[in-house]
Amino acid sequence: MALHLIKLCVGIDDLEELEALRAKRRKTEKRLFVHTRNTPKRREELLDGGSLFWVIRSQIRARQRILGITSDVDEEGRPHCLIELDWKVIPTEVVPWKPFQGWRYLEAKDAPPDRFFGLAEDDDLPPAMARELRELGLI
Repeated sequence: MALHLIKLCVGIDDLEELEALRAKRRKTEKRLFVHTRNTPKRREELLDGGSLFWVIRSQIRARQRILGITSDVDEEGRPHCLIELDWKVIPTEVVPWKPFQGWRYLEAKDAPPDRFFGLAEDDDLPPAMARELRELGLI
């Protein structure tokens, strides 16, 4: 069973903003990395189908598949970790989550399922209303 990571998506207000940021970065970068200070010790479990789940405004909202994990040293000689992610942002069911620093492991049994859009109840709502209802965990 895959092991996942969970991380705060700092500076992002909603899923649409995260997707727009990824699309913008993809125009100038070939690979997508998230930088963290600490390297996960359970690397092999994460690389066996794991994802990085994003907490946006105190809710798990999306995930991206983990493609690689590399330890590195920055230009000042400090160790850090590069987590390579798939470009695709996959929306998940909305789950409230308290703030924390860094990243945490997320067991597969605790990970929210992917969310499938295109359902009739989402189609007729104005985007701002749909976003607010999703933030409240109502749709």
